[in-house]
Amino acid sequence: MKKIIETVPNFSEGRNQAKIKKILDCFNTVKGVTLLDHHKDKDHNRLVVTAAGEPARVKKAVLDAVGVAVRTIDLRKHTGEHPRMGAVDVIPFIPVREVSMEEAVALSVEVAKEIWRTFHLPVFLYEESATSPERKSLPDIRRGEFEGMPQKLEDPLWKPDFGDAAIHPTAGVVAVGARRPLVAFNVNLDTNRMAVATAIARAVRCRSGGLACCRAIAVNLKERGIVQVSMNMTDYTRTPLYRALELVRIEAKRYGVNVIGSEIVGLVPADALTQSAAYYMGLEDFTADQILELKLD
Repeated sequence: MKKIIETVPNFSEGRNQAKIKKILDCFNTVKGVTLLDHHKDKDHNRLVVTAAGEPARVKKAVLDAVGVAVRTIDLRKHTGEHPRMGAVDVIPFIPVREVSMEEAVALSVEVAKEIWRTFHLPVFLYEESATSPERKSLPDIRRGEFEGMPQKLEDPLWKPDFGDAAIHPTAGVVAVGARRPLVAFNVNLDTNRMAVATAIARAVRCRSGGLACCRAIAVNLKERGIVQVSMNMTDYTRTPLYRALELVRIEAKRYGVNVIGSEIVGLVPADALTQSAAYYMGLEDFTADQILELKLD
């Protein structure tokens, strides 16, 4: 059985279709790699790519895409609602089949070395690949974003794992690492008040005393005239999606605000949705073994 690894690189471009196509082409043209999904958002100004394949082929596709991002994305001219520190902002590798976490970490280190060697883009290792506890969390690394990163790198504690203690002038820095599956889950509110979304995000995220394994920020969806609580659920088995949604709903009531929809960015494990379906339908003793398509897989 072939080794399969997944990657979900995030690029700081959600508006320019020509640039987006060039990035996606990198995953469409490498034999042994399948482009599973891509999600672009004008307000976030971000492209999230999901691809999988044999580790060596995934490595090539990722490096090709990094090259496109470094050549075409200038963060000095970039604006968007999502925090970012690099033209290619983060590159996670997730074991899928016949790949151990140790192998995923090794691949992430190989890619990180090559990114610095080829593109002179400084790299931080994060999550399971982190070289120190303060570098495990992506938000901790990204804090300060592109504009604040030069000053941050003056601190010896924040010298990149690969590269000089200075950002790439247009492409910033990037985080590369191995991690477990993550669900990007956003909840939309029927208000344009950012203060409300900020307060709700603070209430639900783990760092502020909210839900375990939940990272949350407020996002202004200007084109729609609403705000959003954008969450990364780092372990949906500990905190199910329905629990995050219901807590957002409860907190929103404090401000006379309603939840008007939600979205999944990228792919999601079937079990994460099964949990929520069972909760909302009140299903008793339901398991994923009862899902027809999964039994036929």
